[in-house]
Amino acid sequence: MGEESARDVFRRAAEHAARFREKIAEAPQRPEVSYPAALETFHEPLPEQGSPGLDVADELAAKAEPGLNAMTGPRFFGWVIGGSHPVGVAADWMTSAWGQNAGNHHAAPAAAAAEAVVAKWLIDLLDLPRQSSVGFVTGATVANFVCLAAARGEVLRKVGWDVEAQGLFGAPPATVLIGDDAHTTVFSALQFLGLGRDRVVRVKTDNSGRITAPAFTEAAAGISGPCITILQAGQINTGAFDDFTGIMPIARRMGAWVHIDGAFGLWARTCPGRRALTDHVEQADSWATDGHKWLQTPYDCGYAIIRDQEAHRRAMTIAASYLPPSHEGERDPSHFVPELSRRARGFATWAMIKHLGREGIAAMVERHCRVARAMAERLSRQNGIAVLNDVVLNQFIVRFGADRPDEEGDRLTQSTIERLQADGICFAGGASWRGRKVMRLSVISWLTDDRAGEVAADAIVAAWQAAGDARSESGENLDHTQTQLEEESTC
Repeated sequence: MGEESARDVFRRAAEHAARFREKIAEAPQRPEVSYPAALETFHEPLPEQGSPGLDVADELAAKAEPGLNAMTGPRFFGWVIGGSHPVGVAADWMTSAWGQNAGNHHAAPAAAAAEAVVAKWLIDLLDLPRQSSVGFVTGATVANFVCLAAARGEVLRKVGWDVEAQGLFGAPPATVLIGDDAHTTVFSALQFLGLGRDRVVRVKTDNSGRITAPAFTEAAAGISGPCITILQAGQINTGAFDDFTGIMPIARRMGAWVHIDGAFGLWARTCPGRRALTDHVEQADSWATDGHKWLQTPYDCGYAIIRDQEAHRRAMTIAASYLPPSHEGERDPSHFVPELSRRARGFATWAMIKHLGREGIAAMVERHCRVARAMAERLSRQNGIAVLNDVVLNQFIVRFGADRPDEEGDRLTQSTIERLQADGICFAGGASWRGRKVMRLSVISWLTDDRAGEVAADAIVAAWQAAGDARSESGENLDHTQTQLEEESTC
């Protein structure tokens, strides 16, 4: 590195990062440049000669920051993206600096130890069966994949088929029951595992996206043999929870493996005021959730939690002569995830739980749910705005021009979203719900408080009013033009 020291480069990077975070609340809650503009900024031929580390850090900050989204800001409500809390970021920086490959406990004892302890903390926080194992993965997409791999292996093992060794060619068929409003990444996991996106039995859902017990009973009628049931804790648009109380006994009688996709909704179990939404979820066999959502760890971080450790190990263990053997009772990180080479995600998870504690996590979840409900109520008081779901958690969807025909409502909703994003006071994205265009909001950043919610709601109302005014002006102009044409034709 020449005359530069690692300390100099680290310090410069920290200065850029701190400056970015210090201005995030007042900055536009959106990127300042588009992807094509960012691509043009970064475009250059392959460097033939190297550059000093300090210069590289400065240039990266200058090139990247205009194209960064305000995902760590207090009024960012797009998708379901946590705010990457500074304590978790600091731990993640140290993780990068330590350069540990967390593949096994011999190579990285501290990383493996942190994971072992944090796994127990997570199971305690979420109040899941204490014998469960935890795999630290990139996010809920891979967590669902890991859990469903264990499910596939176990339901086929029970009928005498070793899918880990023999694959699916010639295997007994396995039925997958899944809700119509399951998250797209769960269907992707089924695709990756050879179970198929479309080769499933889809269960009808209600107006909130929930699977009810009667709908599940109807879909499951006549099913026998190996079966995997996939339920949802927190529908991505509405935050709704499937009827675990009614469905779980039916699935158990069928002998089905029950998996819960709880990317963000599973964290309701940490909050006394929301825990009832997840009653009986602990009776499932596996659970997928994220750290980079409600726990506010940096990207990327997710957890695959499985009741049967042996089923988990059978699905994921990687064996090779150059890998050190595990001793009885030892938790080897490579037994629970599909990668050998990976970053040590346990450190940032440890830091966030240590920093917030059980009480802090519960308070944050409750605050976000309160802010979401208050925002929804504030918006629903405006003429022409309709909140389309019961706000049970932190998610809600909004329709603009609710009193207009569907096609016009779609145009007004899209126009409102575009104006809101252009204004930059807050950020929300669009989605389709029951065939209609909606604005979707997720309140999940550690920075978001009641005041941030009020400012954001007012900004959304202003964007809606501007969209309505523009529509009215356009209509008036069309009427005026039509009148002129009629007058001219008369003349």
